[in-house]
Amino acid sequence: MGISLFPKEKDFLGMLIKQAEKVQQGTEYLVEFINNPNEENMKKVLQTEEEADELRRLLIDDLNRAFITPFDREDIFALSRAIDDIVDYAKSTVEEMILFKIEADEYMKKMVEAINDAAKEIVAALRCIKTHPGVCAEHIVRAKKTENFVEHRYREGLAKLFESDDIKKILKTREVYRHLSNAADRADEAANIISDILVKIT
Repeated sequence: MGISLFPKEKDFLGMLIKQAEKVQQGTEYLVEFINNPNEENMKKVLQTEEEADELRRLLIDDLNRAFITPFDREDIFALSRAIDDIVDYAKSTVEEMILFKIEADEYMKKMVEAINDAAKEIVAALRCIKTHPGVCAEHIVRAKKTENFVEHRYREGLAKLFESDDIKKILKTREVYRHLSNAADRADEAANIISDILVKIT
């Protein structure tokens, strides 16, 4: 039996898809939490964030030992990090809403739904990046549009918030808005990286 000089090539695209699917699950749980903020829904978000972190750790470990990658290893690393950041901000959103006893308003609900939509588009884009580049590009565009949507809801929410004289509420709620805005930014970053990869492989 022959001995291979090089390790078997890892399916990094498959690993990225699996990671993105886990993050999408996390954003779906965030939607559930925003609409029904109880301890069970909080735990779902926190648990999914931990599972997503583990998937990223496995991917990075394999990436560090890989001889060949299907596209630039820098892109794989950056995309994995951007995707992971989305669910990290979902976790911090939940934690601070519980800690600060903040009730979700209409702006938060709209932002969370848009972030979940972006996560779905990222998964869809990765699934067809090799087989249907045109369709992949369409998913990228839709993912990027959610960032603008969230940014507008973020500013609208702040404007409404500053009509209040309750300084404590303003400061606490603004923190949650900021986490959601950051999650949307990372989704936009992930979409940009996928777009870069698409250009390189087509």
